Amino acid sequence: MYSNETLFDAIGGESAVRELVEKFYPKVQANPLLSPLFPEDIQPVMDKQFLFLTQFFGGPPLYSEKYGHPMMRGRHLPFPVTPKRAAAWLSCMSQALAETNISEPLQEAVIERLSGPAHHFINSEDES
Repeated sequence: MYSNETLFDAIGGESAVRELVEKFYPKVQANPLLSPLFPEDIQPVMDKQFLFLTQFFGGPPLYSEKYGHPMMRGRHLPFPVTPKRAAAWLSCMSQALAETNISEPLQEAVIERLSGPAHHFINSEDES
């Protein structure tokens, strides 16, 4: 695994996070459960995600420096985040990770780190 170094450093730092975000969002936009939640111009979302993931994985606090405390659950409340959408989001992230040079154990660590928040943001039930 990644002993004393941060997950940010272990996966390859800024360039790895940027690559991950760039591989992730086309999958989100193509996903029928997720795409309705995102604006057509996805670049501002990608920019924020890069800042957030950098910080969330133990890198520099770029998101907080620009936007203040992340308060991610509150920022997601306006959107209907369902269990199926959380699973779809994590699936898109897994697919994006598989297209990077990040080792499989570190890919698993990334998904594990993101699973808690993804499920914490659930605020709606799935439609029957």
